[in-house]
Amino acid sequence: MSNNAIVTLISRILMSILFIPAGFGKLTAIAGTAGYFASKGLPLPTVSAVIVGLVELLGGLAILVGFQTRYAAILLGLFTIGAAFVGHFSPFEGTQFFKNLAIAGGFFVLAQYGAGALSIDAKRG
Repeated sequence: MSNNAIVTLISRILMSILFIPAGFGKLTAIAGTAGYFASKGLPLPTVSAVIVGLVELLGGLAILVGFQTRYAAILLGLFTIGAAFVGHFSPFEGTQFFKNLAIAGGFFVLAQYGAGALSIDAKRG
């Protein structure tokens, strides 16, 4: 097993641990999440809460296990940029906004290079 495979696995774990609990939390507290989304002016806040929760939970799980990683990473990268603008732009929260952009950058690197040898993608060929 190469160091590269281990580093990529650790990176996937670190990236996914932000999204899995966040998605689970949104899905188990739909009313609160929908209320927050309504306060941000998002359309159909309950539907948006379910979609966002599923994207975070399922996307995070896909990254964790390395399944369809390139697609999941692109989806989560774009999602995280959207979250930066919706959640942290007005009022501007510089650290949180730029943190989201940095996370998106990490996802795009993962999309470019793939999940590595310790993944379902690698086992599937």
